[in-house]
Amino acid sequence: MMLIDRLNERIMACKAPICVGLDPVVDAIPAVYFAGGASVTEAIYAFNVDVIDAVHDLVPAVKPQIAFYELFGSAGIACYERTVAYAKRKGLVVITDAKRNDIGNTAMAYAKAHLGKGSPLEADFLTVSPFLGEESLAPFIDVCRAEDKGLFILVRTSNAGNRMVQDAQSSDGRTVNEVLAAYIAEQARASLGAGGYSAIGAVVGATYPQEANVLRDAMPSSLFLVPGYGAQGGGAADVVPCFNADGLGAVVNSSRGILYRYANQGCSREEYRASVVAAVWAMQADIYGALRQGCSDMMY
Repeated sequence: MMLIDRLNERIMACKAPICVGLDPVVDAIPAVYFAGGASVTEAIYAFNVDVIDAVHDLVPAVKPQIAFYELFGSAGIACYERTVAYAKRKGLVVITDAKRNDIGNTAMAYAKAHLGKGSPLEADFLTVSPFLGEESLAPFIDVCRAEDKGLFILVRTSNAGNRMVQDAQSSDGRTVNEVLAAYIAEQARASLGAGGYSAIGAVVGATYPQEANVLRDAMPSSLFLVPGYGAQGGGAADVVPCFNADGLGAVVNSSRGILYRYANQGCSREEYRASVVAAVWAMQADIYGALRQGCSDMMY
């Protein structure tokens, strides 16, 4: 079974098109994880293990943002590698949020590093920047097709300043995000799973629901990674345009809203895990309820 079909199957089983961001902010991690003189990266790994243990049977995917690990050099990268491996052992789809790209051999090296079978950094999906053009994306797509992996290409990001680039017009009058959407749709059609979806997808923020509706029509077969829910201001109704009528086609990410919503610095590890579960259940009810109302042909 292809990756995209396995992911959709898990989304339907959990009734949760949700991705939990593994973004360890050291100052926000409860003090218990530093007990006994644990190093920062040891604390982060223990913290990640507890998050993964809390969510692995509630959601289909996790998304480590690699910057939070690169911050601590080689020890941080080792922590990232262990985190990815542990999440995969627990049956979760892993989305590396690294926004990599370059051209030629460098792009291929990035693709093999993050998506190649057997790489220490191997994940299931990778976020990439498209702004070096088609030649920079082709190596990633080639690896995805060869290795049954996935890609999220930045199209409409959740930040307020994105319009300077993403709304710029090309020579034929289309905006940059419209050009990207057409390219992604074409690539997606060439690598469909049994359920009619492709793992060649797009990042489309929850903070722009009107644009998301247009982009959903432009990329009907692509999976969307949807940032911006919760802490960035996007609500459940805002993410609905990122989905198709069957309630599939997107995974909604939350990092701060799950990792730090109910926790406090003085809690125990058991209390922290319970806080993560509570936050996931709250998000699941919110998102699933909105989809049940907004998607006419819900499959789950």
